[in-house]
Amino acid sequence: MMSPGSTRTRRRFWVDPRFVIGLVLVATSIAGVSAIVAGSDRTTAVYTARHTLTVGDRLTKTDLVETRVRLGGAADLYLSPTVEPGLLVTQTILAGELVARSAVGAAAGELTTSVVVDVPGRLAARVVSGSVVDIWSARATGPGEYAPPTILVAQAVVVRIVIPTGIIAADNGQSVELLVPKANVADVLEAIMNGDALAIVPVNTPVVP
Repeated sequence: MMSPGSTRTRRRFWVDPRFVIGLVLVATSIAGVSAIVAGSDRTTAVYTARHTLTVGDRLTKTDLVETRVRLGGAADLYLSPTVEPGLLVTQTILAGELVARSAVGAAAGELTTSVVVDVPGRLAARVVSGSVVDIWSARATGPGEYAPPTILVAQAVVVRIVIPTGIIAADNGQSVELLVPKANVADVLEAIMNGDALAIVPVNTPVVP
């Protein structure tokens, strides 16, 4: 016979049903949030321009920044990191702008070349590297006399503004390097050699917020 002092009472393990229900609700909530986050991350990795790219530039890794954006069904319209750099720019791409596939190609430099044009007076504030401009020309007909101006080259691209290194003031004129179709180079050089008055007029008008 066992003595009363040696008898041990076994404790029953009891779980509050409310505790179990709480654990299930927490686990379900975490799983739901994870599913929502995973489903909402529908961004696509594409390239944006690190700086302004002009027609004829050859793309390198240093020109591009990988960015994740929501594009939906338009993702195929933009350059993705799966495309190897080395393509040529066929349309001006501004700094921070998404690189559209239609703005790059393999033969941009075959049809265009750059020329430097001297323009009297000041340039419009919108004329900067990458700007699309029209080159206007007034043919010299005599000393200080010019014919009515006409468009010499349409849709030229500003490569850069040549900064004067001497003591000549900018008010006396500026030099601008422009990218023009090769078919128009002869006309531009003829206007320069003839002493015609040239002007650069920006084509694009920015939207004022």
